[in-house]
Amino acid sequence: MQEFTTYLLLGFEHISDIKGFDHILFILTLCCIYSISEWKRVLVLITAFTIGHSITLLLSALKIIVFSPYLIEILIPVTILITSISNLIYTPTKNQQLLHYLLALFFGCIHGMGFSNFFSAISMNDTILIELASFNIGLEIGQICIVLVFFMSYALLNNWKTIEQNNWKIFFSGAGASAAIILLIERIWNS
Repeated sequence: MQEFTTYLLLGFEHISDIKGFDHILFILTLCCIYSISEWKRVLVLITAFTIGHSITLLLSALKIIVFSPYLIEILIPVTILITSISNLIYTPTKNQQLLHYLLALFFGCIHGMGFSNFFSAISMNDTILIELASFNIGLEIGQICIVLVFFMSYALLNNWKTIEQNNWKIFFSGAGASAAIILLIERIWNS
């Protein structure tokens, strides 16, 4: 049980750590196209991200896939940038929602590779499935908390001054794109 709790907390801290704000930024950018009443869609969306994250975390930890950490560090801000841009052309049709879920799954795979070296270093191979499951439950709980704070902030701001959903989406997509470009330049420049 101690091992489960340890990895649960590690997953929660991984997604909510402000030093790794790129994950928080990605989640916010991913969810900003939805309104509070669409909470079920948001839950499916962040779960798709967690599933993608889990798949590559497991495959990388078991050394089934090997990749360049430099490339992954470059691709993470690219996922934020692409999400931001896709938000601006998103319309809530069934096909677009499916595409959004698939993007979250695929981008979760990329983000999972970003943490896999650390996870491999601390994981015990004989209990990796328990560690991975508890880590990803912690990750999911952390994402739900981030989304709850995000939508509660939106609701509070909306009570103070009405903010149209489209303006909220444009603001966060623009902020996400700007931050992603800065992260991308920094990671290329510092390598």
